[in-house]
Amino acid sequence: MRYQIKHAIVQFAAATILEDVNFEIHDNEKVAIVGRNGCGKTTLLKLINGDIKMSNIDSDESCGIVTAGTQRIGLLRQVSFEDGEISVEDEIKKCFEAVFACENRMREVESKIHETTEDGSEVDRSLMYEYENLQKQMEALRGYSWKQDMEMIFQKFGFALEDLKRPIGTFSGGQQTKVAFIKLLLARPDIMLLDEPTNHLDITTIEWLEDYLKKYDNAVVIVSHDRMFLDRVIDVTYEIEYKRIKRYKGNYSAFMRQKEENLIKQERDYEEQQKEIQRLTEWIEKWKNTPTKVAATRSKRMAIEHMVKVEKPRRFDTKAFKAMFTPLRESYNDVILAKKLKIGYDEVLSEVSFELHKGERLAVIGENGKGKSTLLKTLVGMLPSLGGSFTIGTNVDLEYFDQQRAVLPVENPKQTVMENFWEEYPKLLREDVRSALGAFMFSGEEVDKEMGMLSGGEKVRLELCKIFYTKPNLLILDEPTNHMDIVGKEALEHMLTNFDGTVLFVSHDRYFISQIATGILEFGVDEVRQYAGTYNDYLIEKDKRAKGIIKDIVRDAANGKSGAGSLGKNGAGNLAADVGKGNGAPTLDDVFDKKTYYNPGKIISRLKAQLEKYERQIAESEARAAEYKLQLMDPELALDYHKLMEIQEKLDKEEHEQETLLERMLETELELEEMNGQ
Repeated sequence: MRYQIKHAIVQFAAATILEDVNFEIHDNEKVAIVGRNGCGKTTLLKLINGDIKMSNIDSDESCGIVTAGTQRIGLLRQVSFEDGEISVEDEIKKCFEAVFACENRMREVESKIHETTEDGSEVDRSLMYEYENLQKQMEALRGYSWKQDMEMIFQKFGFALEDLKRPIGTFSGGQQTKVAFIKLLLARPDIMLLDEPTNHLDITTIEWLEDYLKKYDNAVVIVSHDRMFLDRVIDVTYEIEYKRIKRYKGNYSAFMRQKEENLIKQERDYEEQQKEIQRLTEWIEKWKNTPTKVAATRSKRMAIEHMVKVEKPRRFDTKAFKAMFTPLRESYNDVILAKKLKIGYDEVLSEVSFELHKGERLAVIGENGKGKSTLLKTLVGMLPSLGGSFTIGTNVDLEYFDQQRAVLPVENPKQTVMENFWEEYPKLLREDVRSALGAFMFSGEEVDKEMGMLSGGEKVRLELCKIFYTKPNLLILDEPTNHMDIVGKEALEHMLTNFDGTVLFVSHDRYFISQIATGILEFGVDEVRQYAGTYNDYLIEKDKRAKGIIKDIVRDAANGKSGAGSLGKNGAGNLAADVGKGNGAPTLDDVFDKKTYYNPGKIISRLKAQLEKYERQIAESEARAAEYKLQLMDPELALDYHKLMEIQEKLDKEEHEQETLLERMLETELELEEMNGQ
């Protein structure tokens, strides 16, 4: 057990936010906290981080927070850095202070050892012991690779290496949050707390982050509404509902299945128990005045009293907006036609050609900074085009949603939700305003809520309410699901899939895209390409294209054709053998078919040599492990705890190395079998 909260209550003023919280983190678990907006997810993160305290900390010994030793906890915060003039590199280096301190001490010890050896004196064994420990500490801190780690992660978040020299104050708020995220990843805390980590990240970065967190050797606790991200990273899911928290084994999809199954079982058990209580009560009422039935009546009454009552199940908290609007009129078939449209501000970011037809829902995806939002702003007239052309079709009535504008601080924070909507549509009657707002979850007293008190998700709902009320036939949406909880996303998915008009939208939420899109417009590294079909169709097509490119490269290199880069004939076989490894790359069968000319003999020889190398390394590791086991049984070391721990660590390392080598050996054997088969 790495961390545990027992029977915690969290209150603000007289309001209870969380009650009877029991929460655990084991080893390197990846834990999700899910629930509706406002249910207390961020509050729980703050409790874990120590920003707030339990309200019942002194009330009972059975409640409290327990940790296995000292746990370094790191929370991703929305920050603005104190010194805007400091370079990004110097800011990030702050998380390596322990590395630099260890490095400096190593130099001091090296200098002392060097001075001693020059004098011809015997080296102090304590210095050698300290130096050995410092080396281990550097390895544990990843101190020998801190610069490479920093540069790699910095680039993965969409920055260029030259950006490391820029003052941090020159970056936007979103970019500064990314820098804070980079610092947190590099600090490698024992428990990493992430609140909506995928917000403002593009799909490529999200996929990299998924892989990074899955392999992260410490614990991670995540609050997120990104369902695909949770499914790919999470081991355990906690749900907060009605102020209570419950643990489910597995990812988000597993949690949803278990919750539905538990609900069905609870409903069945509740109904059966209620029938039994009713049967016993009726029997008691019938025979309570009969002298010969007094004992039996008392027994049945006690049976009811001693029953462990099954709580009446409460259905999922699925309150969500359910607005369904039909466009005022139909557009013609051609909604948007763009031909070599150049978009950007002072210079061209991308050149775009695409077609959007009536009833289609086109998702715009790609890396940040390529011009996705710029395209939308150009189409709605907020930015001029820098070349090429585009046309908006006949009878097209469009509305544009800008998620950044939607969540900006309001001009009049004291204005109510109803007043804000009424200001947009002043000719509507009060009943019509209430009806429109009610469809987007603003009902009862919520219409009188002040604009300054709205959450990001509530602001998004209000903006969407205004847009849908105009009944357009073309929706242009920029990140509409940011700040929405999962139930809100599902409701919007339902609305858009049943919308009779056309939709063009930018999103990084892959699950949302997979549910909505009938086509994909991808902003790639070198070009913008349109794909027909669903998101899954797009992934299949991308995979086919990638395999085709690799086949061409290998074929050309094997035949010594120009244009194959530095691969050459000798390198072709190595690429063929290696290309089947890692990150969904094609296998050997994908790369080579019967029509491909290459040299299989060299590949088979290399694989056999690799097998011999692995066998030799395993034998050497087994010999070292056997030696460590003998040392552990040495009676002279029985009371030397530190030495025993040191030997055990070395033994664990060797056994882990053997497992890794065996896995690689198996992979090589399989490749060799494939090559011999070919």
